Amino acid sequence: MTLSASAPLALVPLLVVAGLLVGLLWSASRAMPVAWLAAAAVAFLAWDMPVEWILAASANGAMAAIEILWIVFGALVLLYTLMNSGAVDRINAGFASISDDRRVQVVLLGFFLATFIEGVAGFGTPAAVVAPLLLALGFPAFAAVVAALVGHAVATVFGAVGTPIIVGFEQPLAAVSDAIVGGGFESVGAYSASAGAWAAVFNGLLGTLMPLFAVGMVVYFFGATDDEDRSLEPVWEVAPLCLFAGVAFAVPYVAAAWLVGPELPSLIAAMVGGAVVVLTLNAGYLLPEEEWTFPPREEWPDHWVGSIEPGSDAGEGALDAETVAGGDAASTGDEGGAVAGEPSVSLLRAWSPYLALVVLLIGTRVIDPIASFLQNGPGMTIAVDGILGTGIDGAIGWAYVPGTWLLVSALLAVPIFRMRSGDVTDAWREAAGKIVSPAISLVFVIAMVEVMLQTAAHPGATVDGSMIVVLADATASTFGAAYPFFAPMVGTLGAFIAGSITVSNVTFAAFQFEIAQELGLSTQLLVGAQTIGASIGNVIAIHNVIAALATVGLVGKTGHVIRLNLIPVAYYLTAGGALTTAFVYVVFPTVF
Repeated sequence: MTLSASAPLALVPLLVVAGLLVGLLWSASRAMPVAWLAAAAVAFLAWDMPVEWILAASANGAMAAIEILWIVFGALVLLYTLMNSGAVDRINAGFASISDDRRVQVVLLGFFLATFIEGVAGFGTPAAVVAPLLLALGFPAFAAVVAALVGHAVATVFGAVGTPIIVGFEQPLAAVSDAIVGGGFESVGAYSASAGAWAAVFNGLLGTLMPLFAVGMVVYFFGATDDEDRSLEPVWEVAPLCLFAGVAFAVPYVAAAWLVGPELPSLIAAMVGGAVVVLTLNAGYLLPEEEWTFPPREEWPDHWVGSIEPGSDAGEGALDAETVAGGDAASTGDEGGAVAGEPSVSLLRAWSPYLALVVLLIGTRVIDPIASFLQNGPGMTIAVDGILGTGIDGAIGWAYVPGTWLLVSALLAVPIFRMRSGDVTDAWREAAGKIVSPAISLVFVIAMVEVMLQTAAHPGATVDGSMIVVLADATASTFGAAYPFFAPMVGTLGAFIAGSITVSNVTFAAFQFEIAQELGLSTQLLVGAQTIGASIGNVIAIHNVIAALATVGLVGKTGHVIRLNLIPVAYYLTAGGALTTAFVYVVFPTVF
């Protein structure tokens, strides 16, 4: 079978995903097993892929999913441990106490707190945590959801301590390791980190305007109850603050990606940038002269609010509604209140587990003997060579991945906050409950992608190229030299469908690499551009929107939120496409 004739068949698994998730609104945990089955059927019937190779590829995907779930579990254990200790409440209160101006609160909580939580936990957590906190401050539920979704987008590139790069790039790109090594890289991991650094440049430049967009969305759509009275004038009053916040985030974001690696950019950028902005505001700079707030509560339209009334008690159940982690339902969280025997937690103490995490991650990545031992030492990796007698190898590097150090940080938090054993047990139980549904989704989506990547690896393959290669060839032929402008849109499609930048990267990173090879363009830049669309796609991802709406008691407004959020999506994709084209053809044409 020729490449052109096999292209429609290679597209079948992705069409199944789109049809079930978007068309029929199935949950990812229901849709992904069916999509995997479709990929397996196409591989068997059209590529003559033996059953043992299909199962081996699927097993390799399952092992990669376990690494992701280990990270997610550690992230959620740490988050819920701090919620039960009262540390999250203290962090939120520290931000909220700086100014009563709603625009400033969007910058501090909707942007900096949301990006920080994304850097730590990811997988739908930021909007589900921050939206109820904004609601508790008196935001309309609709406005709280929009601010939280738009605010955290740029941080998703390195969310959950770098999972979208560590796993989202490395797993699919392992299939093209020969080309990567031939390009001068010692390993797929080194290449992924480099492509991730370029992703930081793209998103750092684009993301400088995201605080302004978040504030603009809230002010314009929720500053007046009558369409004729809407105005952007209050936005310009805080434009200097928004731009300063964007730059304060972007500089450490890009620096960390190039100097440290993919684990810490979002985390460091939120902490450093947030601290710089808070210190600036406390010094009296960039604060608006007049306080801006929403119209009187009695004038709000019904669609602005849900079943939870805005106000001081509204945020008590942050994460108490069903939320989504990785695109699927997750159950409630018990904030537990304060540290046993103490009415409050100091800000430094509240942040200390996260500071410990930063130190641990930098130490295990930068200190070569430690990094080498964790990756190559005895018992540090669970490896399976030649799964089911095939040429497919799998491994789980449990010691090196961030999940281990997230759990260490969570354990350190117990004595720091002198927590009760019941609160600690609840945190671990909640975290375990949250990953059940995402586990099903991740195992099957990565298994599906692995099957698509390995379809031409077995002896006797009837098509000269895997499903991903076939799709890349067809796309390159269709768009030709104009493709770099459209590259980010591919990432958006993946995130919109699956509700996860990690899943989007796993699905399309190798696709972007192959297209770059077909067109003779920089592979790093096109793989990095994949994250432009995948990151902004999170603000319109159906499951993420539903999750955030559920936490503020505003069910049934998914379409309304997606329609509003298409505004920042349009900016991000248009500017991102132009930036990618300029980088590929003009600024950095010689980058591999």
